Amino acid sequence: MPLIPRRTPVSIDLSDRQSLQHHIGQQIGVSSWHPISQADIDTFGRLTRDEDAMHMDPAWARQHSPFGVTIVYGFQTLSMLTAMINEILDRGSQEAYKLNYGFDRVRLMAPVAVDTPIRGVAKLSKIEDRGPDRFLVTIGMTVEIQGQEKPAVVADWLFMVVNGAEQERRPQMAGSST
Repeated sequence: MPLIPRRTPVSIDLSDRQSLQHHIGQQIGVSSWHPISQADIDTFGRLTRDEDAMHMDPAWARQHSPFGVTIVYGFQTLSMLTAMINEILDRGSQEAYKLNYGFDRVRLMAPVAVDTPIRGVAKLSKIEDRGPDRFLVTIGMTVEIQGQEKPAVVADWLFMVVNGAEQERRPQMAGSST
C-alpha cells in the first residue's frame, strides 16, 4: 500500500462552496492511524448491547473464529470516521456548524483485527446548494487497514454545512481542533 501523507494535501475552506468546487474529485486528506484495543471493543459491545464472542472473547476467537483473534465491530469501525474527519478537516472560516446528514452508501469490506491500526482517506465528491447559507457536501471515505490492500470501509458521507455570522458559530470544545 503506498504511503499517503497524513495531513490535508490541499488547503480547503469547508465554508467556501466556490473554492470547494475546485476540489471535487480530489483527495482532501488522510487521518493518523487509530488502533482499536480489546478494551475499546468491549466498551462498544456493552454500549450497543451486542456482546458477541467474535468481538469480545479472545479465547473463543483464538479457537473458533476464522480470524484467530477478536475483530472490531463493523459499526465501531464506521463510527471512527468522526475522529478521522475531525483530523482531516478544519472548521470552515464562515461555518456556523456542520450536521451529519447520513450516508448514501456504506460497505463493510474487510474485518479489522483487534489492535490493528486503521486510518481514513477523504475525497471530496459532491456539493449541492441547499439555500443561501447552506450546502450539502459529500465526502467519499475509505478506511484503510495497516498492512492490507483491502479497505475496512468505503462510504459516501454527507454533511450539511451551515454558514453564519460569528455569533452563530458553535463554540470551540476543549481538546478539539475543529
